[in-house]
Amino acid sequence: MKLDLTVMAIPAFVGAMAAEYAWQRKHPVDPGTRAGDYEFKDTMASLSMGLGSLVAPYVSKALLGPLAKHGKAAKTAMTVAVAATATTTALDVVRKLRSDDFGQAGVAGWDTRELNRTTQSAGDTTPVQPVLRRVTGGVAAIAVASTVLVVATEWGARTTGEKFFARSPLDLGDGAVVATLAVLGWDFIYYWNHRFDHEVRWMWAMHEVHHSSEHYNLSTALRQPWGDTMTLYIPYSLLALLGVRPAHIMNARAINLIYQFWIHTEAVRSIGWLERLLNTPSHHRVHHGTNSEYLDRNHGSILIVWDKLFGTFEPENAQPVYGLTTNIDTFNPVKIAGHEWVDMFKDVASADSWNDRWSYLLRTPGWAYGRQKARLTPAA
Repeated sequence: MKLDLTVMAIPAFVGAMAAEYAWQRKHPVDPGTRAGDYEFKDTMASLSMGLGSLVAPYVSKALLGPLAKHGKAAKTAMTVAVAATATTTALDVVRKLRSDDFGQAGVAGWDTRELNRTTQSAGDTTPVQPVLRRVTGGVAAIAVASTVLVVATEWGARTTGEKFFARSPLDLGDGAVVATLAVLGWDFIYYWNHRFDHEVRWMWAMHEVHHSSEHYNLSTALRQPWGDTMTLYIPYSLLALLGVRPAHIMNARAINLIYQFWIHTEAVRSIGWLERLLNTPSHHRVHHGTNSEYLDRNHGSILIVWDKLFGTFEPENAQPVYGLTTNIDTFNPVKIAGHEWVDMFKDVASADSWNDRWSYLLRTPGWAYGRQKARLTPAA
């Protein structure tokens, strides 16, 4: 079995972090004034996320592999998805009928005055039985989660490089030209997938892990998600349809990730004229900034030209403020990896329609957070 180039690069990663730390010691600043400085708990959290990202694919394959084989597990998951969806739809109808009845003349056996006091005290003026609302929300979350599980697993199983290469009439063979084509092709697809990471909440739930640190140093590059198998990326295996062998595609992935490591630093301010072509520490600091002008900018990996072509480029002017727009204030790797998934499905459970339930997954994070804030803010 060929060893992953990113694994082989681990000693270099460690050495580079040690060099960056040594540079910081030689160029001290007042404590808390340089976001690039290492903080023990933050660094340990990033390293833990990095190690977890190496193990996660094997755990995912063991747990979700049976779903991809179209056997009993897949049929069970599909049955749960369909049954939960149908049940939620039926409960929506019941809740609507009860809401109409309550709003007009009440329903025999229900004390609507007490019910209204209960719902209004929670900031909800909709006269619907709270238990029914909670049951509907729980079943809806199961419906959406099981559907996501089935769709993501099926998508991954059907879009492997080996399967696409077997269908292609082309085989470009080996050599430097093909290897370069693979890297450039991966870089182009990566731009769009990375952009979707920021524009689709389902993708953001996975990707925001990487943005969760309020520090910005080489250890931040290793703060990687554990749930990327649960997303719907544009498949990099599309390159295989062009005749690029899967081995070249995997090497392109590794080169892409290795390149991105060094741009997570404040020690390098500029690399001169190459800033116009390559993604650099300056460009990527913008990407990690929560400043309003920096949000959802500079999605490129090796090349910055994609951002310039598609209107998402922003130069570094003001000092970036790192982290999330609302920071989570934890160094617990499990919470870092899972908190946005939990919040997303809580929002799904709180929604009253299928449009809102799927919007909480498929619309922008900004839309979801705005809707969430409006829901939790008591009416004046």
